[in-house]
Amino acid sequence: MRRIVAALLLGILAATAAPAADGAPSDPLRIDGIMSQGGFVTGTAPPGTHVRANGAELPVASTGAFAIALARDAGPKLAVEAVFPDGSVERRTFAVAKRAWPVQRIDGLPERQVTPSDDDIAAIRDEQSKIATARARVRDADEFMKGFAWPAVGPISGVFGSQRILNGQPRAAHLGLDIAAPEGSPVLAPADGLVTLVAHDLFFNGNIVVLDHGLGVTTIYAHLATIGVSEGQKVHRGEPLGTVGRTGRATGPHLHFGLNVRGVGLDPAPVLGPAPTANNTLGAVNSKH
Repeated sequence: MRRIVAALLLGILAATAAPAADGAPSDPLRIDGIMSQGGFVTGTAPPGTHVRANGAELPVASTGAFAIALARDAGPKLAVEAVFPDGSVERRTFAVAKRAWPVQRIDGLPERQVTPSDDDIAAIRDEQSKIATARARVRDADEFMKGFAWPAVGPISGVFGSQRILNGQPRAAHLGLDIAAPEGSPVLAPADGLVTLVAHDLFFNGNIVVLDHGLGVTTIYAHLATIGVSEGQKVHRGEPLGTVGRTGRATGPHLHFGLNVRGVGLDPAPVLGPAPTANNTLGAVNSKH
């Protein structure tokens, strides 16, 4: 598994858009990011510029910053068009690298967590609605442009994009990163943001926090044991959000960390970069969402 993860990360990093290849430093349109499925792409343009990605209009901050989501099944190309305030137009096309997704089998889950009852399905829909509402806001801010730090320290026990087989039954792909850590370990804000959701005892995610980093770029922190922030609170990078737990659908204490751009789940791993300790490989820890 260690070799598989290393190969995946090397492939992702090889697909990173290099600023030098996009144009000279004086170029008014700058685009950077991971040009692969699940990639997070950011850019800047003069304030007042209209930007489209594959024909869809993007929200642009008053600073000129914007964010593009490349979904798990995106590709094969990303076409970006910028209409500058003076009416001139610039177009660029990038190849989007295809990724091979691993299969992850999780056994021993309570049957209710694999095949929910009618009452559970109603609770799941309410949970999904709450999270979708928290992610729907498009705030004029560009806090995501400063990058993201690791929110917790521990072995990676679940990767983005993996096909989940729960108790032998295929289920939805995993759209986040699982970081195994002892219960009660700190969970820190990886970037400045606004708390848009605090919820407890959700069916899948347990106790959660959602942070808004501007323009519909959000992060989620699930399975928390405790929560130390409230909705509407501004937080800064490195400030505590809560502690690692095993609430919701979890077989052991860990943090499920998700990155989302206007409803599209993205791979947090290449955005975060190297883990803060050497103990950052997939282990045999059975603590997954």
